[in-house]
Amino acid sequence: MSDDQFDAIVVGAGCAGAVAAYRLASAGRSVLVVERGNYAGAKNMTGGRIYTHALARVFPDFEGSAPLQRRITHEKISMAAPDALFTMDFTADELRESGKDSYAVLRGPFDQWLAERAEEAGADFIYGIAVEDLIVRDGRVCGVVAGGDEVEARITVLADGANSLLAQKAGLADDVPLPCQMAVGAKETIALPPSVIEDRFLCAPGEGAAWMFAGDCTKGRVGGGFLYTNDDSISLGLVATLSDLAAGDVPIYQMLEDFKQRADIAPLVKGGELVEYSGHLVPEGGLAMVPRLYGDGVLVCGDAAMLCMNLGYSVRGMDFAVSSGDLAADAVMRALEADDVSAAQLAAYEQLLDGCYVLQDLKRFRRFPRYMEETTRIFNEYPAMARDIMLNLFKVDGHPQARIKDKLLGPLKRVGLWRVAQDGRKGMKAL
Repeated sequence: MSDDQFDAIVVGAGCAGAVAAYRLASAGRSVLVVERGNYAGAKNMTGGRIYTHALARVFPDFEGSAPLQRRITHEKISMAAPDALFTMDFTADELRESGKDSYAVLRGPFDQWLAERAEEAGADFIYGIAVEDLIVRDGRVCGVVAGGDEVEARITVLADGANSLLAQKAGLADDVPLPCQMAVGAKETIALPPSVIEDRFLCAPGEGAAWMFAGDCTKGRVGGGFLYTNDDSISLGLVATLSDLAAGDVPIYQMLEDFKQRADIAPLVKGGELVEYSGHLVPEGGLAMVPRLYGDGVLVCGDAAMLCMNLGYSVRGMDFAVSSGDLAADAVMRALEADDVSAAQLAAYEQLLDGCYVLQDLKRFRRFPRYMEETTRIFNEYPAMARDIMLNLFKVDGHPQARIKDKLLGPLKRVGLWRVAQDGRKGMKAL
C-alpha cells in the first residue's frame, strides 16, 4: 500500500462505496477503496431490485451500460397460509417510464460495473483485505489499518455494510442493534431459460416481476419471502428477524427449502438449476437504527448507516445506498474545498440526506418496523383469514351459498373484529 495521504479512503465497494469513489475520482480527488472481498460484490447477497431514479442521477447513461436484469413491470404481494396463497398482482404502463421504473439486479456483476466505473474515473482499489481498525488522532479519524499497514486520508467514508464495526469504533454507532432490528436473508439463484420465465410470470421479453410474500413462508414468524425475475434466473429467498429465528425451531435454510417445495411455488422453479446460495444480514429497524452519520474526518453511508426500508410491499436499500454514496461525495468535496474536515463541516452530509427522499422516507415511516414486530397476526392469523374468505367466495360444493356478508364476516369474527380494526388503524398510522 502507498504511504501517501489520500483525499479519501472508502471502506467497502458496494453500491454506496463505489458511487462515492466514482464521484470523488471524477472530481479529480485521490481515492482509495479497500474491499475485503476478492472482487466487488463478492460479499453481497445477490438478487434484488434497484429503483433507477438514484442511479440516473449519478450515471445518466446507465441504461446502455449497467448490467441490469429485467425491468420490473409486475408487482405481486401474497399472504401465504400453509395450504393457500392469496395474491394481488399489479401492472401499469407507468412502471415502464424512465425515472419511475426499477430493475432486478444481480449484485455481483452490478457491483463490479460500479467499481469499474470508479476505477475508470481514477479511483484505486485494493481487494481481499479487511480494514481492521481506524487511525484516530485527537478524536479525528485520519485513515485505516488494513493488512497490517496504516493508510492515511483526510476523510474516511465507511461503507462496510450492515452492523459496521468501524462505525462503532469511530464512535458513530453507540449500541449493538437489537435482534428484532436485524434480519437474516437466505437466497437461492435458480437458472431458467428466458422464455420459461416469461411464460411462467406472464411477462414480455426484458420485463419481469417482483413478488413479496408474508405468512407461512417464514412459518408465521416476523419476516417474509421474495422473488425477482432476472434475465435467465430467478432470485428466491426469505428474510426473518434474528429475534424470531431464535425463538423458533426451524432454521432459515429449512424455511427456504420448505417454501420452495410449496405447491404454489414449486411449479415456478421446476426444472431450474441452483447456481448460487447466499446469506446476508439486513437492517430492518428503520430510522431507529440509523447511527450518527458523521464525525471528525469520517462519514458513514449505505447499509453501514442502516439506510434500509422494508414496508412489506416493497424493500428499498440499493437506491438509498446509491444516493447516500452520492451525497457523501458531495459533502466530502465541500469539506476538502473548505480545507475543513471537522464534524461541524461534515454535518452538511446529514443535511443533504435530510433534504432528499432518504431521511424523509425513513422519518415518515419510522413507526412501521415496530408495528410489524408487534402485529404478529400479519404472519399467521391474517393469511389464514384471507384463505378462509377466498374459499368462502370461490368454493362451490353443492350446498346452498351463504350471503356475501356472511362469507366475509365469518373469518373476520374468528380473528376478532376489534382486533382487525385496531391493527388496521395502527397500520394506517404507521404508514
